[in-house]
Amino acid sequence: MGPEALAQVLRPLQNLFRAEQYPNLLVGLEVSDDAAVYRINDEVAVIQTLDFFPPVVDDPYDYGAIAAANAMSDVYAMGGEVVLALNICGFPPDLPAGVIAEILRGGAEKVAEAGGVLAGGHTLDDQEPKYGLTVMGLVHPDRVLTKGGARPGDVLVLTKPLGVGIITTALKGEVADPAHVAAAVESMKRLNRRAARLIQRVGVHGCTDITGFALLGHGQEMAEKSGVRLRFHMERLPFLEGARQYAEDWLFPGGTCRNKDCYERWVDFAPSVSEEMQMLLFTPETSGGLLVAVPPEGLETLTALFADEGQHYWIVGEVVEGKGIEVI
Repeated sequence: MGPEALAQVLRPLQNLFRAEQYPNLLVGLEVSDDAAVYRINDEVAVIQTLDFFPPVVDDPYDYGAIAAANAMSDVYAMGGEVVLALNICGFPPDLPAGVIAEILRGGAEKVAEAGGVLAGGHTLDDQEPKYGLTVMGLVHPDRVLTKGGARPGDVLVLTKPLGVGIITTALKGEVADPAHVAAAVESMKRLNRRAARLIQRVGVHGCTDITGFALLGHGQEMAEKSGVRLRFHMERLPFLEGARQYAEDWLFPGGTCRNKDCYERWVDFAPSVSEEMQMLLFTPETSGGLLVAVPPEGLETLTALFADEGQHYWIVGEVVEGKGIEVI
């Protein structure tokens, strides 16, 4: 579902669960962040999220692992650790059992890598395979990360390259280079756990993960909720090999146009940014990296931690006064 349609159907629900009626609901429908957060006591809050989607790659094991990593990413975007997961499954009745087993194995092994436990789930018949997880995480109530904390002067750091969405679309069209697909799969399977742990050691101001609404959609959500403007530098943005080529070939998925229609009113592009690159920044990502607003005094420490731990990162822009996004 596109962002505007999603906002419309959720609007009637917001008045049913108002924040003043549920003081322990730290993040809910009114805040509309990456996941829900509910305070259990002064030391523990629960992070709750779910995500599932049809196959984005051909290999069933990789599909399961990617879907699981994507679902758990929202817990990391809120600053937590994964503790429990349940499968969400919709499979055609004639899908071979061996294929289903590989999908579930990929998801289960990714949950185990995250340090969590997979404890069951729910299945139903569906014409197209769909798989994902509902995930519970834990975080200290005072250490919840949200989209709404970015401040002017903060530095914007991204922890994964962009481009998996257009590469997997090229794969579906049978025109993708296998080497490009392999790199995209590796990126999508990589957990955001290490990055989340490291940014918690520094004390960042805001965080979100880059998924279906693309860099510019999720960036705009951060800008709006923080009351600031995000400035991205085009030459600093990292892209997987092949992404620019497929953009020039105009191999964008349908979600690109939906994102553009919804978010372009808040985005200003420099004349040097081509139409193809503009569209690429509106292209949905799957299991993307964290976009982090880092206070300038913490940047040196964070980059040192990232370097010591082998965590990829790119300094892609800064937070300034104003509204919306600019790409220069």
